[in-house]
Amino acid sequence: MKCGVRFCGGCNPRYDRGKALEEIKEQLKDIDFVHAAEGELHDLLLVIGGCTNCCASFDQFKTKLGVLKMWDKTHIERICDEIEKKN
Repeated sequence: MKCGVRFCGGCNPRYDRGKALEEIKEQLKDIDFVHAAEGELHDLLLVIGGCTNCCASFDQFKTKLGVLKMWDKTHIERICDEIEKKN
């Protein structure tokens, strides 16, 4: 499964978003995480926001299985569970 990743702009991050992605990748080694690209079809899109606004735009990306959003490091386990269910 190919999962596109979209980060917010980082104006008010309350946790290390890159580290959160690394933790997710460590738990889901069989998922191909790539930077989301317009015009490319991803199986799934993961939007990683730095605060509760989670304001990163994502309508320009195409997915087969939808979009998952996170805005806190406590969401890592939920995100991993949801990705595994869709895989």
